[in-house]
Amino acid sequence: VLEIARRHKIMNPEKMRTEYGKLVYLLQDAVRLEQEGLLDYGDDDDDDDDDDNDNDNRNNDHNDNSHTSLIAPIQTVYKFLEERDGLDLLRDKNIEIATEEILATPGKTRARIDQEIRRKERAVAQLKKQYRSTNLSMEDIHLCLYSICDNNSFLNSNRVPIDKVIDFLKTHFSPTTITTTRTGNNEYSLAIVKGQEGARLSHSHERQYYFALQSLTLWRDIIDDMFRLWAMAEHDLLNPSIAYNLQDTGQGYQRVQQSPQTYKAMQVILTEVQQKVEQWVGSSVIHLGDHNVPNALAFIDKYTQVPRILGPIVACLEQLEKLVENDCNIQDMVDEGFGGLSKLRKDILYDFFRSAFDGSGADNFYDAGSCIDGRLTSAWNWCSQLPNKPFYPIFKLTGFVGFDGEFK
Repeated sequence: VLEIARRHKIMNPEKMRTEYGKLVYLLQDAVRLEQEGLLDYGDDDDDDDDDDNDNDNRNNDHNDNSHTSLIAPIQTVYKFLEERDGLDLLRDKNIEIATEEILATPGKTRARIDQEIRRKERAVAQLKKQYRSTNLSMEDIHLCLYSICDNNSFLNSNRVPIDKVIDFLKTHFSPTTITTTRTGNNEYSLAIVKGQEGARLSHSHERQYYFALQSLTLWRDIIDDMFRLWAMAEHDLLNPSIAYNLQDTGQGYQRVQQSPQTYKAMQVILTEVQQKVEQWVGSSVIHLGDHNVPNALAFIDKYTQVPRILGPIVACLEQLEKLVENDCNIQDMVDEGFGGLSKLRKDILYDFFRSAFDGSGADNFYDAGSCIDGRLTSAWNWCSQLPNKPFYPIFKLTGFVGFDGEFK
């Protein structure tokens, strides 16, 4: 039951948003009690006459440290195949075809979709036939292939909005060129000044462009590696050798706990991103295990929210054209109130790339600013201010209901 719950949560971060946290904290306490010998999960005997023998067996189990534990690593495809001598499956060139997600992208015909489905089914059948063995059944192989496909589905749902926002930034803005009006004003300069319009940072247009780009690139790479990060986060949270301290962090009492595996993985991702971008702007401080991000659960929760921030923005921008085409009154409103569709789209992006990456959202520079964690804090702060933006009615017309998802 615990394995089903954790896998459902990993695949659907917007679900079980309170229940999963309670489950992890319950398991944290169970681990501590196990270490102290205060919990035992031995089987009970229905025969009352054997109670004494059962107690003796339990005592022996505690002495041998062989009692059953509630905690087990997440079952992965690699581990599953390794235990069954089936790792060659992962090296087969057809596995990419067998695990791809078939999407009805714009412009793709029904015939093309059917062709891709048949191609995938042939690849799956071929791999099941080729790699089945006495240790690995065809059903096992089928389970592994579609588990990998689930990961691809997760990436399409969660990474694609980030890729689209990066494309918006590169398409509508340039680090070296600023769009000007006929009067010569720098109408779309991304430059921000500390102390003005809520900004806590001062950046030129070029530095702000790269600051936004590298932040989005970092978020994309984190989401890309989210399944591995989640496994490491659970390992850190439930590690009996790493105790937590209950502290008042300024946001209520939290379980503050060091997370060495998650922190190390984040450092690796950050280093790779710094090597990708042309220049690194701002701080490289990763908050984890302090009052900002008290533990690995809080870390995971923060970054699973990135698609919930960017998804509604992408949805609004992609539906603008259809919105004005289907309603002449809305088109008149856009033309008269916002200067046309193109200007409205760029105004939304301009406001987002400036105000969502300005170091705002906290009471001091250390908690927000340009640190790794603070970049996401600023983005959430922009979300909280959306109802005060002049283009907020446009979001509502495109079906926007909120950034926070459902608490289910």
